[in-house]
Amino acid sequence: MSLLSRHFCAALLALFAATASGRLALAADILSCAQFTHEGAPQPMARGDQRGLERLDRINQAVKNTPYSVLFLGDSLTEGWDPVLWERSLTPRGVLNAGIAGDFTDHILWRLEHGNLAGPPPKAVILLIGTNDLAAHRSPELTADGIRAILVLLRERLPEARILLLGLLPREQSPDARLRRAVAQVNRLIRDCADGEHIVYAEIGDVLLDSDGRLSVAVSPDWLHFSERGYALLASSLEPVLDRLVAGASSCCQLR
Repeated sequence: MSLLSRHFCAALLALFAATASGRLALAADILSCAQFTHEGAPQPMARGDQRGLERLDRINQAVKNTPYSVLFLGDSLTEGWDPVLWERSLTPRGVLNAGIAGDFTDHILWRLEHGNLAGPPPKAVILLIGTNDLAAHRSPELTADGIRAILVLLRERLPEARILLLGLLPREQSPDARLRRAVAQVNRLIRDCADGEHIVYAEIGDVLLDSDGRLSVAVSPDWLHFSERGYALLASSLEPVLDRLVAGASSCCQLR
């Protein structure tokens, strides 16, 4: 290799290193929380099942063809929101249901790069994800890193949108159950990713619990998904938080 070629390769490697370093710095600066593990966040992964792919296609069509101002990203807890309550509570607020049952954080990372953001940018995004990661025996820290990776991507792709980061909702009947404790651990981590301006954190799940902190069958028949009563309780907690978030986003846009 000639001296000129060696200098060129060295310069190219330095450029790549600087670019990678710049991206890492951006990811660090864009959120107020650092990475929670040394394992690296879950990577984008496509759904391999027909049902998930069909649901993804419907969402991708909706973001391009349906007027909306808020994108609600999630799994079955979002997709399965009681339809009557959705029409009464969230449709008038311009919320588009972008939940896919069975999604992990990996899947949302993938679909954000494959059509979920292909329409006009929303004023706000609601994010509720992670319970399936925990059920698959991912640690709370790795699950939180998956959520953090989604937040970084949303901030990069939608810099003007405000993000409502919802704490994971309680599951299992007893406060001492493994997954209930794991949910609480994730929530303690991800709340630090909120800055109160671009990302607002809210835990709306406490309204589902009785005075002993238990999840009743009337609210959650399988101690994971919710009944009409459960969704009515969630809506009562979500509505005021969402209204403040969207009002803040509108004021921000008007000031600009």
